[in-house]
Order: sequence, then structure tokens, then C-alpha cells
Amino acid sequence: MDFIYAVAGLIILLIAGDMLVRGAVNLSLRLGIPALIVSLTVVAFGTSAPELLVSVSAIFDGAPGLALGNVIGSNTANVLLVMGIPAMISTLHVIDNSTRASYLQMLGATVLFILLALRGTFDWIAGLILLAALFAMIGHAIYEARCHRVAQRDVEPEEVEGADPDMPWIKVIGFLLVGLIGLPFGADILVDASTNIARAFGVSETVIGLTLVALGTSLPELATTVMAALRKQADVAFGNVIGSNMFNLLGIIGVSSLVGQLPVDKDLMDFDIWVMLGVSVLLGLFVLKRIDITRVWGIALSVLYVLYILAVLG
Repeated sequence: MDFIYAVAGLIILLIAGDMLVRGAVNLSLRLGIPALIVSLTVVAFGTSAPELLVSVSAIFDGAPGLALGNVIGSNTANVLLVMGIPAMISTLHVIDNSTRASYLQMLGATVLFILLALRGTFDWIAGLILLAALFAMIGHAIYEARCHRVAQRDVEPEEVEGADPDMPWIKVIGFLLVGLIGLPFGADILVDASTNIARAFGVSETVIGLTLVALGTSLPELATTVMAALRKQADVAFGNVIGSNMFNLLGIIGVSSLVGQLPVDKDLMDFDIWVMLGVSVLLGLFVLKRIDITRVWGIALSVLYVLYILAVLG
């Protein structure tokens, strides 16, 4: 039954996450925010909401290893799988200078996270530091959005997957409410079932977080990025992954650290955190060098993710 509950929790998370993203995207575009900014903030935060709720629920359920494993595993999945699979469908072209600046922010967030992890635990002090960095990133995004609105007053807004200019306000609010109600419900089911599965098979909660939960909560990012690839919107794809990774590290661990202490598992420090850093640097090769992620690269990234999962399970 725990496997059935886990699948049910993932399905609820996916449906609720999709509703939240659709509502948030339409709300943001009504305010004149460009596609990249929407992807870095609203879309990224919306698709990361499952990770936040899973991590906080894991702490309340006495499984802090699941919270850290979920975030680290999700960030690795976001780069290798969420970028890899869409690239196999359509080449992701790197052309926007704003993407490079956002990537450097993500890399900085990753380094900050690792430095705090070296302390051995994420406590309220680490949480405040991470949240301060998140607010600084959001403030920069708001500044960029305002500059864009001034410079592009007479330009038609960019199309974003899920946007409907004729969607009534009541429907936008309805999407937001369904997402906000469904996400914590699905997260609670998923955490309970995943913890029971881990204990039943003698697998550590950290490993379950790195694999089952991390992959499940990354599915909203994957769905959004696949649609961006189909619509030839590389900035949406990159913005979604970069913004989601920043929010995972700064927002989710920041909030979770205020809820309860998160001891850093030795296995995470020995392997998984450095894999996350490595794939983050790998993404930089494409962004900074403006190398398009072609189908071949997409296959390579997806294979690397499979190898990573095998290493975790081994």
C-alpha cells in the first residue's frame, strides 16, 4: 500500500504543481513580466513548491535526511534529466546574456550552500543566511523586470507555456488555490509513504530522498521544460532550471533550517553534494560558452543521470 500511496502523492503533486504554475504564469504576465524573469521566479518557485513542502513535512515527520537528500537530488536531476530529456526533443539554444547572469547567481548559491554544509548542520543561522541570499536574488529579478517594462512598453509580451491572455481572473485565482491546497496534501502522502518504504527495505531516508522523492518532485520542472523546448523557448527552459535550483538551495533549505536542524549526512558530503556542484559547473559550460544543448548532449546528460542513480543505489 505504501507504493500506491507514494504514486498517489506524486500524481497529486504533479496536478497541483501544474495548476499553481499555470495560475502564477498568467498572473505574472498580466503584470508585464518577461518570459525569462517569469521562469526564474514564478515558474521556478511554483515547480519547486513540491520540494519545499516535502522537505518541511520530512522535518516534522522526523526524517531530516529526506529533506536534504530531496533538494540535492532534485538539483542534480534538474540539470541532467530536466535539461537532457527536452534537448532530445528539440535543441536548446543559448543566446540570452541574462541567462548567463542568472547562472552565475545559481553557481554562487551552490557554493554558499556547500560552505554552510561544511559546518555539519543547517541551523537557524544558516537558514537566515540562505533566505537573505534568496531575497537578494528576488530583489534583483524585480529590478530587472522593472527595467524591462520601461524599455519594452510598446512591445508585445512574450509567449510562455500555459499563458492565456483571455483567461478570466476567477480562473487564475482558482488555479492558484487548487495548487496551494493540493501541494501540501500530496507532499504529506508522499513523505509518509517514502519513509515507510525506506524503513521496510532497510534503505536510508537520505537515499530515498536522493532518488524516489527527488525525481518525483522534479517532474513539474521536467514537464515545463519539455513544453518550453517544443515551443522553441530556450530562455524559459534555462530560466526554469536555474531559478528552481536557486530556490531549492536558498528557499527550501533556508525555510527548513528555521523549522528544525538539518544534520548533513556523511554520505552527502562525501559524494552527492560534489556531484551537484559538478553538474552545476557542467551547465555553465553551455551557458557561458553559448554551446547549444543538442540531441547528442541531451542523451549524454540523461545517461549521466542514470549512472548517478545507479551509484547512489549501489
